[in-house]
This record gives sequence, C-alpha cells and structure tokens, in this order.
Amino acid sequence: MLEVRNLTKRFGGLLALSDASLDVPEGAIVGLLGPNGAGKTTCFTIIAGFTRADSGSVRLDGQDITGLPPHRICGLGMVRTFQIVQPFAGLTVQENIAVGAYLRHESRREALAEARRIGQRLGMGALLDRPAASLTIAGRKRLEIARALATGARLLLLDEVMAGLIPTEVTEIVGIIRQIRDEGHTFLMIEHVMQAVMSLAETAYVLNYGKMIAQGTPQQLVRDPAVVEAYLGHGAAARLQEAAHA
Repeated sequence: MLEVRNLTKRFGGLLALSDASLDVPEGAIVGLLGPNGAGKTTCFTIIAGFTRADSGSVRLDGQDITGLPPHRICGLGMVRTFQIVQPFAGLTVQENIAVGAYLRHESRREALAEARRIGQRLGMGALLDRPAASLTIAGRKRLEIARALATGARLLLLDEVMAGLIPTEVTEIVGIIRQIRDEGHTFLMIEHVMQAVMSLAETAYVLNYGKMIAQGTPQQLVRDPAVVEAYLGHGAAARLQEAAHA
C-alpha cells in the first residue's frame, strides 16, 4: 500500500535521513523504531508531505505522491497524527473530530454526525460534548486518532500515540488500534513503548543515524545485535550475550 524508496534528507550539514526505504502492506501494522534523533519523525514528515526529501520517492497505492502537500495526500487516503497533541481547546471534543470530517463532508451537520459516529466507535461517547481542553493526555491521544479517522483515510501514520500513557491506558489504545485495523485500516507507527510494539506490529523497521539498520518482527529485532547497540551503545550486544551465558 505504501512504498518508500531511498529517502535522503539533509538539514545543512546534518544528514537526517540516508537512503531509507520501507514497505507497508495493506491491512498491516508496521512499526518504525529507533533511538531519539534517529530520523523517524523526519521520515514521517516526508511521507506525509510536510517536508520535501532531497531525493527518493513515496508511492501510495501505486501512485507517486512524492512532494505532494499534506492536504492532497490526506485526500488520497493517508494522514498522520502528531506526538504533541494540540486540540482546539475552545471547541468541544465532537467539534475537534469534525475538523477532520470536513475533508469529505461539506455541511456542518454531516461533519458533526460523522464525528459523533467515530467518537462513539472509539469509546468517547460520554466526552463528545465536553471542551477538548478538559481531556486527559489519554483522552487527547484518542481524540488525535479520532480526528485522523474522520478524514476517511485508510492509512494512518501514528507518531508516538502511546507516549505519556500509563500501562492500563496503553492497553486500551492497543485495543483501539487493533479494532480499527480489523475494520480495514492500515498503520505505520513510530513508537517507543515496546509493550505496544510487541503487541501490535507484525513487522518493524529500525532507523539509526538516518539509516535503516534492521527489519523484521519485533521478536527478531530485540535480539538483533545492531538494534541492541543502537539503543544501548557500542559493545552492549556482546555484554548482554556474555551476561546471558554467565
């Protein structure tokens, strides 16, 4: 469904992304992992049209979308969420979700009806008439997913949607993502909460210093020496192996 090929991006002298490629099959949940500063968000912003790559290509359903602006990409069926959730504080939860629905519904009545339907689907029915400013972090994360869904997108790019949540809230969001996927959606997710990655992702890619260093199931990746060293530093894989045999 999504084909990313050889993306490279420089910011002055910093090589943020170097020849990065990945695939997201339709109906899959794919993880994009890596330590802080690895280039994950840069990759996301290029895929979603917020930043232009210096080279490389992005294809959605076989169509070249490289360099298209975010609203055009959203109209073609792909949308991203943001790690720092900033709802319109003066609007209700329902009105915030409706912001996404206006992409495909011209009238306020239709957009609000779609927003209510999606909010109830995500377990937010009791919150819809409340001000968005009153939501907890977990509620704002749900709102971000709901607003993305309201655009009618089939592929959602989730940027650390579990960040800042306690374990029970992570479990709830994991269940919501599974439910949405089972209803026909596809996900590419940046995530640091390994509980979520291990529970959700069928396959994952690991970025480090802008380069893809590994691909596989989460279970394979946590045993990959290159991945261990990316997170824990040079020599960590050997030390862990020695400790395991001690």
